[in-house]
Amino acid sequence: MTVHLPTPDSPLKIGTRGSPLAMAQAYETRSRLMQAFDLPEDAFEIVVIKVTGDAIQDRPLKEIGGKGLFTREIEEDLLSGKIDIAVHSMKDMPTLQPEGLILDTYLPREDVRDAFVSPTLTRIADLAKGAVVGTSSLRRKAQLLNRRPDLQVVEFRGNVQTRLKKLADGVAECTFLASAGLNRLKLADVPATPIDADDMLPAVAQGAIGIERRISDDNTAALLAAIHHSDTGNRLAAERSFLLTLDGSCETPIAGLAELDGSTIHLRGEVLRPDGSKALADRRSGPVSTGAEMGRDLAQDLLSRAGPNFFDWH
Repeated sequence: MTVHLPTPDSPLKIGTRGSPLAMAQAYETRSRLMQAFDLPEDAFEIVVIKVTGDAIQDRPLKEIGGKGLFTREIEEDLLSGKIDIAVHSMKDMPTLQPEGLILDTYLPREDVRDAFVSPTLTRIADLAKGAVVGTSSLRRKAQLLNRRPDLQVVEFRGNVQTRLKKLADGVAECTFLASAGLNRLKLADVPATPIDADDMLPAVAQGAIGIERRISDDNTAALLAAIHHSDTGNRLAAERSFLLTLDGSCETPIAGLAELDGSTIHLRGEVLRPDGSKALADRRSGPVSTGAEMGRDLAQDLLSRAGPNFFDWH
């Protein structure tokens, strides 16, 4: 088929949240498309869409609806044709897309690790007994309490800048951010120390950018195919299959990471009780082509070992 390229008169509309990190990801997508097709910047229009998850900052995500809060309004605009593509942080994405939409383009993955952020300390082990730690992530909270049940964990919502201000104001002694976000925002001056994935397994799809489109839009599909990173796609196929089988949401502490070694994929997964009192972890390895199947198998194994009520809050 002949691919119709966007022009300044008929730009490709890129939908995104308005946070600095979301904008950086939209700019990266635009830059890769410009380079792939030798297009000018004004052949693209970045459309900022207000989402519920950004508007409500004073309550935990689990109380107001979970992951879909960062995507619903954007997906509505994509379905209606107000935008042509949507750029997402993959760790915020529900495992199933609305009817009519597909998520099959991924940019090269950034650093997957969590970062320990503190103006005075560099490791979790350095925290004094009973120290106050700020995080809005149930996964990080459960992982921390599993290793250090003495810590006090307080809610820390907001974008990177908001969380850093809370830290400076003394609300907590440390917090945690994704290394990928710090790198994409070029925040080298933030007092952050990456945590090895062996010590804190990251969220499923952490560090990955996904681009969503309408299934029926063949021209956009052809444009996006030019910037798709297949290694990232293969890794996320395993991780998101793991998450889907666990029925993962913002209310369930789940971690997962797939890594490639030639034609072999290695998948690690962890599920935790919300209070950190118990953690179950395991791993699988196999051919890259079996990644999704491997994710399902690992999830089913951990679910059978967890038994009923493992994720219950009460």
